[in-house]
Amino acid sequence: MSDNMRGALLMMTCMVAFTINDTFMKIILGEIGLFQALFLRGIVTTAALVALAAAMGVLVLPPRPRDRWLILVRTFAEVSAAWLFMTALVHMPIANVSAILQVLPLSVTLVSALVFRDPLGWRRLSAIAIGFFGVLLIVRPGTEGFTVYSVYALASVACVTLRDIAARGLSREVPSITVAMLTALGVTLSVGAFSAFETWEAVDGATALHLAGASLFVVAGYLSSVMTMRVGEIGVIAPFRYTSLVAALILGLVVFGDWPAPLTLLGAAIVVGMGIFTLLREHHLGRVRRRAVTPRPL
Repeated sequence: MSDNMRGALLMMTCMVAFTINDTFMKIILGEIGLFQALFLRGIVTTAALVALAAAMGVLVLPPRPRDRWLILVRTFAEVSAAWLFMTALVHMPIANVSAILQVLPLSVTLVSALVFRDPLGWRRLSAIAIGFFGVLLIVRPGTEGFTVYSVYALASVACVTLRDIAARGLSREVPSITVAMLTALGVTLSVGAFSAFETWEAVDGATALHLAGASLFVVAGYLSSVMTMRVGEIGVIAPFRYTSLVAALILGLVVFGDWPAPLTLLGAAIVVGMGIFTLLREHHLGRVRRRAVTPRPL
């Protein structure tokens, strides 16, 4: 199996794992409070990642102050994104929230160009503009289907974009598992503090099983996301993140009996299409740059 094939399978595993975790969390949040649920899940997730980091011999803090600050920013963005996303998830169908999140590759591409001066030609800029039009079809501002929770989902996109940009600025010698472990620890401590101001509910057997399932799949998502970044070409692998939308549509229908409106599906198709175009365009430009620096045989 080629590196690209392994990377694609890992990316699909990652997206499906995170979507199943979201499904468990949507069920759990009907029984207990948001911060209580995130804290209990975070304890298990952090313990698993700490054990893995210890086994790999990377249970240390990054030596550079800049990396520590970037991890702090990433953790803040992760906490904010989790609160915004889960709040939206409680009040919206899972497929609708997932459809809004599909704009992430476009938003990361745009912000990366602004922050890191990455080249951004008219083709990719046009794809970003069309992709955001697709988002407008999904959220439909000014219509009956638009609520404040649609804004929460959009705000979570902004937070995840900040998280990914912060991660990109980290030094290459910082292990990905260390970053994931420290982020999980920071999120758990943060939501644990907030949960002190929330009325805790008794956890019955069914909720405990759902929490165990959510923890299992979020750890699987973390691990597969780390492994994904270590094999294959990003331009080939990244489009497979849209597997999450397919999984969300299926789980939303089977578990909750939800099916998005036609305009939501159209908007999601536009966003996914433009995202794939942007990623494939980046892959093409990468190949052109590699050819330009490859010496020709005499």
